[in-house]
Amino acid sequence: MTLPYVPDGLVVPPGEGRTLVTAAQHVTFKATGEHSRVASSFEVVVPPGFDVGAHVHTRSEELFYVLEGELDVLAFEPSIRTRDNWRAWESPSGKRCVRAAAGTVIVVPAGCPHAFANTSGEPARMFFQASPPPDHERYFEELFGILDSGPQVDQEAIAELRLRYDIEQLTPMEMTPPRIE
Repeated sequence: MTLPYVPDGLVVPPGEGRTLVTAAQHVTFKATGEHSRVASSFEVVVPPGFDVGAHVHTRSEELFYVLEGELDVLAFEPSIRTRDNWRAWESPSGKRCVRAAAGTVIVVPAGCPHAFANTSGEPARMFFQASPPPDHERYFEELFGILDSGPQVDQEAIAELRLRYDIEQLTPMEMTPPRIE
């Protein structure tokens, strides 16, 4: 009897995987669409002062697991979507932005506004999955190409890229140094 073909699994040791680095993020590809039909997986280092801005995907689902550090996170539909500070948003049921420490899981279904920001003085590290693959893989590759293209960041190119990859930006993405008190 011949057994059906079953592909080998994937084991990615610590520190391994293709890594893309800019001042805004440090992303290591752990499992891509080449390895999974379900999701792309990444390890992301979020530097102090980085705020991805509130955004929403109509097709993608995401999962975040905070490994180290702390992040301010949002994963709900607010009563009112304002273009400014998403940390002040509140849902009709009273949900607000929370501080996510190591061990926190954030699940974001398609259509749910979400955001994360590192307001601490230390880098945060998270595991991130996006489904379906390979949209986020391609998005990161193209984004890092734009960010590495010169000293001036082409905001129009980033806005066009985000729209092309199902990312509706609701509040601005920011990279500001944290305040030292």
